[in-house]
Amino acid sequence: MTPAAPFTATASDIVEAAGAVVWKMVDGKARILLVHRTQHKDVSLPKGKVDPGETLPHTAVREIAEETGFEVALGAPLGTVEYRLPNGRDKVVHYWSAEVDAGQAERHSYEANGEIRALEWVPLAKAAKHLTYAHDADVVERFAAQVEAGLARTFALVVLRHGKAMPHEQWDGPDHTRPLLHRGLEQSRSVAGGIAAFGPEALVTSTAARCIATIAPTAEATGLEVKHSRGLSQDAYSADAARVRRQVEKRVARRVTAVLCSHGPVIPQIIGAVAEVTGAPVTPALRRSAALSTGDYTVLHLAREGEQPRLVAIETHSPALVG
Repeated sequence: MTPAAPFTATASDIVEAAGAVVWKMVDGKARILLVHRTQHKDVSLPKGKVDPGETLPHTAVREIAEETGFEVALGAPLGTVEYRLPNGRDKVVHYWSAEVDAGQAERHSYEANGEIRALEWVPLAKAAKHLTYAHDADVVERFAAQVEAGLARTFALVVLRHGKAMPHEQWDGPDHTRPLLHRGLEQSRSVAGGIAAFGPEALVTSTAARCIATIAPTAEATGLEVKHSRGLSQDAYSADAARVRRQVEKRVARRVTAVLCSHGPVIPQIIGAVAEVTGAPVTPALRRSAALSTGDYTVLHLAREGEQPRLVAIETHSPALVG
């Protein structure tokens, strides 16, 4: 395997990309998908560069579909790798795990093209020997640690703050009727593909107009019906957060990925309720995940297996607006 070059760069020099460890279970053992690249003549993990206006999770699922033909939902993040490109620019690749059904993988057909000449499923324990680059092997080792700990299969609670809305002082009607500004509409469209990348099965929003409008592009991207919950609204805010906790408990008990769209004052209660329900410590990272700007969303990854879901990872994303 080729070692990665030292990484030092300013933000403007960095090429960002995203991909995943795509995996399946066969006879109780994990196998991962490797791509044999045509032009580079190497063996790597599926990944690709971010397109303008695209968020990283969206990039990951798009690139995996383009390179492998698999439509995936992202699992827990696996961190980043950083290395120097031949042209002297530095590159950061963001990775997630992404499970595919073993039967679907068995039926999957793929034709070689100018970018990828072959796909190969290999046992997790032997993957590092097949990969060309040491930094890819590092990502696989992180995934192997999740598998060993029983944390590879996850579901997520995606907590979305509504987009930029009309200021209070410029709106004559009730607070819950305040609409999104044009910027808020742009933010909502920008994050929809990234949220959809995690494969939500339920969309729940505050009854406020600004939240309903924020989640609408995600509903369009996923084809899901939006459920309205007064318990997530700012109007129903209460210090004891009892209604918020009930909503979180219900979503965690179902163990399927869900999106909760709400307001700045309510979101810390949602995050806090997740910590209580899962027994997770309230760390600085968890507190930061609740301090969302308009249009931001936090993804809380929870272990699907086990008597009580455990918090596996936290990530936060912002809209990627061009201009």
